[in-house]
Amino acid sequence: MSARPLRPIVALAALAALGGCATPVSPPSREVAPDSLVARCERLYTTLDAAVTHAGVEDGGAARIAGFPYARVDRFLASYRAAPLDEAAHRAWVDSLVGLDRDARRAELDNLPLAARPAVTARLSDDGWPGVAPGVLIEGCSRALRDHDLATASGRGRLREAARVPDDYDTWKRIVGFYALVSVPFAYGVSRYETGVQATFETPLERLPVRGTLVRYAPRESVTLAAAEVGAILAGATTGPLGVPRPEGAQLERLTGAFAPVLEIDESDANDRLGFPTPGAGGAPTVDVGRPIAFTRVAYARVGDRVLLQLVYSFWFPARPERSPLDLLAGRLDGLTWRVTLAPDGNPVLFDTMHNCGCYHLFFPTPRARLRGQPYTIEETAFVPQQLPALAPGDRIVLRIASGTHYLERVTRFVPDGAGTRGYGLTADDTLRSLRGPDGTHQSLFRADGVVPGTERGERWLFWPMGIRAPGAMRQWGRHATAFVGRRHFDDPGLLARYFEIDLP
Repeated sequence: MSARPLRPIVALAALAALGGCATPVSPPSREVAPDSLVARCERLYTTLDAAVTHAGVEDGGAARIAGFPYARVDRFLASYRAAPLDEAAHRAWVDSLVGLDRDARRAELDNLPLAARPAVTARLSDDGWPGVAPGVLIEGCSRALRDHDLATASGRGRLREAARVPDDYDTWKRIVGFYALVSVPFAYGVSRYETGVQATFETPLERLPVRGTLVRYAPRESVTLAAAEVGAILAGATTGPLGVPRPEGAQLERLTGAFAPVLEIDESDANDRLGFPTPGAGGAPTVDVGRPIAFTRVAYARVGDRVLLQLVYSFWFPARPERSPLDLLAGRLDGLTWRVTLAPDGNPVLFDTMHNCGCYHLFFPTPRARLRGQPYTIEETAFVPQQLPALAPGDRIVLRIASGTHYLERVTRFVPDGAGTRGYGLTADDTLRSLRGPDGTHQSLFRADGVVPGTERGERWLFWPMGIRAPGAMRQWGRHATAFVGRRHFDDPGLLARYFEIDLP
């Protein structure tokens, strides 16, 4: 059949019978005729959502938007919900919301168990569309619902109001756990932790303890770019009305290869080796240390009216092993995330890091990012254990990582010394949302709440009054609460501007 513009309309007209499927369908939220295209599309989304929810394969990344099943939102896009946007910028914003939903639904439908698919296929066939993948219908229905909602000021206003991301704290836990009282000793514990980290970073590099052997991992796709080249890539990728740099394809590969760090790991056993995580038998994840990988993505920081590109690299280890029978921090899977924030001129202005549980958030500013005066509060603010110098073109960062705990102990510039390195690959972080198993089926590394099952830590039994869900467990991007005292998220686009004055060209 021809793929002309008429096809989506004809295809969508075949959805009339969806309202009669066995899954209970909520009434359309829009005031339209039950047999209209818009109502049929709403029922399509309801049917697909029911299948995904019943199978337990909901994607836990971007948040769903109540009443707008074709769109999802992350914290970066949510930061525009109250911004003054002209018609072109507003449409670009909505199209980005639609893109997040399509990406999530692609993973969800790929992860749908084989046994659940015939029922979906049968419903589509009954509706007069045999053999057509749900993704094709989603493509047309997302446009139909988007155009309907953007046609009126009230529809646009409802979407803006609903495009919120719930934070990853449970307020009820803080109430029941007497957060106002217990946060005081927790804040003292955080202060002691920061004092210990500061002491480690002030220890001469050659005196840092080594339990095993120092092993370096370097990116196999390493490239060297001058700041002007990076700036040109960023300028060329900033084409939309929102002013967001969106490098793709070879340009994105060049950027991620240029800023990927070298890891110098104190390796004492297999738990200190980088690898590729996969869901294991019974839900317990495993890591293939024969496939060292950095999982990459782009993120964004907003500084005034500027949008800064961030390159994010996540690494995974098999486990954080127990150091004693009462080690509450030990458990399956461990990981570290490193983030590079670039100015429009191509120079990095600030780096920060966390473990993949959202724990241990550290900032490393260059001279172009000055720490603001921190308010007097027990809440966690920006912890800067080390200032970095201005980096010359081609400089590559080295991350010194401890054995067992995988704590970051120092950030230095790479100096070739003839020592051998192990190579690691670069692949998209979204790969982990739908991993192909040996039997051909797909499964996400993460649950619907964004947590990696089987990575729960003993600390959750003591730290729950702080409100973080499953504290210490490994998490999906967009689900990282990074403060026990206070509220803070790693993917908050306003985070850097809150803590630092950043010099931009």
